[in-house]
Amino acid sequence: MNTRSRSTLFLIEQLIVIAVFAICAAACVRIITSAYYTARESRDINNAIHAAESGAECYKAVEGNIGKTASILGGEVGNAQGADVAFVYYNSKWQVCAETDADARYVMRLIGAGSGSGALLFISGELSVQRLTGERLISFPLAVNRAG
Repeated sequence: MNTRSRSTLFLIEQLIVIAVFAICAAACVRIITSAYYTARESRDINNAIHAAESGAECYKAVEGNIGKTASILGGEVGNAQGADVAFVYYNSKWQVCAETDADARYVMRLIGAGSGSGALLFISGELSVQRLTGERLISFPLAVNRAG
């Protein structure tokens, strides 16, 4: 009878150890999952910043010409609300792709508008990079001064 009591206590102790282990494992899985999504978000934002920097530099290099900017970046030109817009689509590996590509995940929109008179022309614009789902990753205004 004494042996049976010891084996019952041992069994209860083992069940408690397994329960504690399961709780710790569940906490670890949650932490790892959270870290994965945080790393993915950080990677997307870093790649969006890189794409936006490239777009802004091209826009500045061609003195605010949307068509030339889209051509250099491998994108296409459209028109939205009376302004020229350069669209550059990226796949899941942040490589330039077509809008119709099944792997297209992100889009960079560069909206340009020119104003001014005389010898100095001020060209403004707005650049944004977002997921195709509509979630914006980065957005900022652009401006280029050029001699007319």
